[in-house]
Amino acid sequence: MRAIITATGLAHELTEERPPVLLDVRWQLSMAKAAGAPAFDGRAEYAAGHIPGAVFVDLDGELAGEPGEHGRHPLPDLAEFGAAMRRAGVSAGCPVVVYDGGQGWAAARAWWLLRWTGHPDVRVLDGGLPSWQGELSTREPEPAQGDFRPQPAATGLLDADAAAALARTGVLLDARAGERYRGEVEPIDRVGGHIPGAVSAPTTENVGPDGRFLPAAELSDRFKALGASADTEVGVYCGSGVSGAHEVLALAVAGIPAELYVGSWSEWSSDPSRPVAVGADPQ
Repeated sequence: MRAIITATGLAHELTEERPPVLLDVRWQLSMAKAAGAPAFDGRAEYAAGHIPGAVFVDLDGELAGEPGEHGRHPLPDLAEFGAAMRRAGVSAGCPVVVYDGGQGWAAARAWWLLRWTGHPDVRVLDGGLPSWQGELSTREPEPAQGDFRPQPAATGLLDADAAAALARTGVLLDARAGERYRGEVEPIDRVGGHIPGAVSAPTTENVGPDGRFLPAAELSDRFKALGASADTEVGVYCGSGVSGAHEVLALAVAGIPAELYVGSWSEWSSDPSRPVAVGADPQ
């Protein structure tokens, strides 16, 4: 499975007779709103300049449902998600490339959703928009209506119970920063810590200083050291199912299939009856 594409590769494919559909998913998790400062506006960033032909997709409004008991970024209504993808020009028979502002988390969320709902050819621009050396456009395209119809896979998605079981029987990776995993700080959710049995694996360690993924062999070695390999049942969670998608993408680059607990810590920690582990020890 091709999971990522370089900026050079994308530039070449955009000149071909059948170029990929481009989705711009600029988004970032920010505490600015809580501090009284303006929140990040991905649509404004898109309007100021995007890769020519790219269509803006809103993570909060189109790649996630309303925050609630299932977390801050639960699965979107799949009928609404499908309609949003068709408006963006996504068709089952046409490749899709997704990018964001460089962090990779939002693009990975779109990649994971499209893959999980049956699209056969989705890739993330490695390094995001900062890696793009071509021109930018302020023109908003009007793509032809796509034909993509989401058909969720039977695998690839974990709920809270399945994540807890996998932490006991396989490998459950926690993609958040180490201090959140250990429970030393928790800036967003009700309580700090991690799902008992989960292994700390910050997604920030999957990329280099330029935001691009480490080579596949290095990623494979990293995950092997954490107990994850192609022969192991692997799951991932994070704070709300966004950075966790980026870890699933990194695992795919390494050739390791993994499932995503979309509700993640924002769902798990909202229920006081669920156990919480703290410290560096998984248990």
